Amino acid sequence: MTGGPAREPGRWLLACYPRGWRQRYAAEFTELLAAERAELGRSWRRDGNVAAAGLRARLAAAGLVGHPLDPDAAARAGLGTIAASLSAAVIAGVASWARIAIGLQWSAPATPGIGRSMDLMSAALLLLATAGLLAAVPVAWAVLAAIARRQSRELRRPAAMIAAGAAVLVIGGRHVQNGWPGTGGHLLVHQGLVPGLAAFGWAVTMWVTSYWAHPSALAAFPAGQLAWLAVSPAATACLVAGMVQLGRRLPLSARSLRYQATAALLGGTGAALLAAGTLSWLSDADSGPVRLFRAGTIGQACLAVIAIAAVTGGCAARRSWSASRNPAGTVTVTRPGAP
Repeated sequence: MTGGPAREPGRWLLACYPRGWRQRYAAEFTELLAAERAELGRSWRRDGNVAAAGLRARLAAAGLVGHPLDPDAAARAGLGTIAASLSAAVIAGVASWARIAIGLQWSAPATPGIGRSMDLMSAALLLLATAGLLAAVPVAWAVLAAIARRQSRELRRPAAMIAAGAAVLVIGGRHVQNGWPGTGGHLLVHQGLVPGLAAFGWAVTMWVTSYWAHPSALAAFPAGQLAWLAVSPAATACLVAGMVQLGRRLPLSARSLRYQATAALLGGTGAALLAAGTLSWLSDADSGPVRLFRAGTIGQACLAVIAIAAVTGGCAARRSWSASRNPAGTVTVTRPGAP
């Protein structure tokens, strides 16, 4: 009769640890905790210490704190966290930038703050794109090398996820961008690629909207648009998840990891600049026609996402750089589910 209650605390405490750790140590952990509780009784201090250790293990699995036993795993985890963080910043940034571009296509703002935010965000997105390109080239080379050595089995799934997500976003985005609300405006016509990029950015981030909180208004959308609102976030999640998994599984030398960490720091700088531009937009959002430049809850949420992503990505990049300087020198491919 006492076995069930004694084991109950172990369940929620075990949930504090990452999946890979649980797969290895769940049975021993549960038995040890149950025996200790039966002998010493319940202790909230002990449970708190165990939960805190689980949180640290999760942070180590995400590459946000040091991993004393496996620095290679910490470096891999850092790359995955960097990919997820900067992807979130790009999604939120593109959604905000495209929204400002729609307003600027139709009306000049009453104050220079909106134009300044557009310039800052444009520079930030260009910096993030450059960092992404710099990081992607050696990754692509490493994938091709793994295929040539017939060691690409663990890379097939993330590569397929990246290809599928990107294909859906590119094809669907090119089709949906024809309905861009900025079509018919004229103020950005002479700004080179800006209108076309803004239309595509608006299309692929259309799901970043407050309409989700208003089902009755959302139901009034055309069926095709509703379908895209469901498909585009799924395709985005597929793309980002593939990049995260690839970062964790790709065999990279310590030198390559340091290079990736440097590119990530460049991307983190872009994310910080993106946050500054978004903040400038929020500060002057009431200038000009409110309908065109109003930020609202989505703008505030985008700023929060960008700021958190910049901090998290920068922390993971520093940890990945530090872990890549260990004497082991080479990161090996791991099986799915490995910590």
